[in-house]
Amino acid sequence: AAQARFGAVMCCCGPCAMYRRSALVLLLEQYETQLFRGKPSDFGEDRHLTILMLKAGLRTEYVPDAIAATVVPDRLGPYLRQQLRWARSTFRDTMLALHLLPSLNRYLTLDVLGQNLGPLLLALSVLAGLAQFALTAAVPWPTGLMIAAMTISRCSVAAFRARQLRFLGFSLHTFINVFLLLPLKAYALCTLSNS
Repeated sequence: AAQARFGAVMCCCGPCAMYRRSALVLLLEQYETQLFRGKPSDFGEDRHLTILMLKAGLRTEYVPDAIAATVVPDRLGPYLRQQLRWARSTFRDTMLALHLLPSLNRYLTLDVLGQNLGPLLLALSVLAGLAQFALTAAVPWPTGLMIAAMTISRCSVAAFRARQLRFLGFSLHTFINVFLLLPLKAYALCTLSNS
């Protein structure tokens, strides 16, 4: 929703996206022949198509009252495979969009860089905390408290804006993020060419 204020939602999610036929026809050949490092790429097509739309000078919008249904993973294995695909797609298409960002808006540049650098900074914080523990046997309280404060702040803003306390429960996702998704994102970054 925030990105839509600048006319450039950076990823129009597959099951929730609609496009003008004229825009699709304009970009169809580029879309169908998606390559990464010279090899065909067969995932992340929604993010890729969104970037192609923006590169063509078209707007991408967010419609808050749209309703869509999709299938989501209900077990850990499929969830982690989905997150691996999404991480690779995000890294790949962020590279594709880097030269495009300055022409869109400063906020969008900051937002996209934050989405990509945020996990890196979190990973560095976790590694620094683990290194401190390994070298000094001291519990890295400042690192843990900083991660907890950032998590609670983000969840509190979401709960306040949605006026639903249940969003505070999303802070439990931090454990999944730190112990499952961060290593998965590191693996994704090291295996970008793998389709």
